[in-house]
Amino acid sequence: MSSLMKRAGKLIGTEIIGPGLAFIAVMLFFGLAAPRFLSNATFGSVAFQLPELGLLTLAMLLPILTGGLNLAITFTANIAGLTVAWVLQNHGGADASLLVFAAGCALAVAAGALSGTVMGLVIAYTRAHPILVSLSMMIFLRGLGEFLTRGGDISGFPSFISPIGHGSIFGLPIPLLIFIACVLLWHVLLMRLKLGFNIYMIGSNIEAARYSGVNTRKVLVLVYTLSGAMCAVAGIIMMARFNSVRVGHGESYLLITVLACFLGGVNPFGGFGRVIPVFVALVVLQLLSSGLNLMGANQHLATAVWGILLLGVMIMRWLVSWLTLSNTYRG
Repeated sequence: MSSLMKRAGKLIGTEIIGPGLAFIAVMLFFGLAAPRFLSNATFGSVAFQLPELGLLTLAMLLPILTGGLNLAITFTANIAGLTVAWVLQNHGGADASLLVFAAGCALAVAAGALSGTVMGLVIAYTRAHPILVSLSMMIFLRGLGEFLTRGGDISGFPSFISPIGHGSIFGLPIPLLIFIACVLLWHVLLMRLKLGFNIYMIGSNIEAARYSGVNTRKVLVLVYTLSGAMCAVAGIIMMARFNSVRVGHGESYLLITVLACFLGGVNPFGGFGRVIPVFVALVVLQLLSSGLNLMGANQHLATAVWGILLLGVMIMRWLVSWLTLSNTYRG
């Protein structure tokens, strides 16, 4: 067991090199180009903006590790937020109690998990492609949300909800603490639990996993259920941060979550990737966005840079694979 832990530690150390180098490069470049970049204001902004994107990235991570994808993450998060808002509005509105809010959060997590379970069941038992299944769920959730809200926002929440999105404990933002707790939870799940081992097996070769005795259907359903539940946590944080709920909140996060996973060393075909490097990649992306904003760049430019970065990551991966194969043949 100890040797396995040492090997896992070495593997994580190797995987974190790429995101780590990207982190150093971003810090050096913007530290020189924008004098205000290395300040408490910048890091405070990153700490508050990171969690909602990070939680959605965690929701995307598990399906990618199985060789799938969850395109419904942002709309699942918003439906979860709408669930909390509905409970609050029907039980006191702005005067609702903390117990009502807790009940709403429990129902929101259940709603997110249910959407994931439905996707997992369809993928596992019909073998339909995860992209098509999650796209169908995304369209359904979007339409349902638009129908329930008539395309508008829902606001007017109790005052005790605001600190969840904007408050701090010992100088650390509450959303960041929740995100870090979820990162540790995912790390333990993937590195210490049997489910995590089965997830990697399915991502590497689902047929081999099935012949090895892994209940692949059960694992896939659990993966998408957990993904949906994590989306719900993100939806609750988004509701607290924006102090409102709208179906379109966070739509731009979808592709960035995929980028963060790939930048963090996750294999787009599944079977390979860890949580900690993805966490570092998320910090890099958020620092990159903050740095561009300090330099006066348009937010659309940041999106363009993220797209170029994704292309660069794919090219670098191809080069590394090509060099590895070349060295193998020479040896």
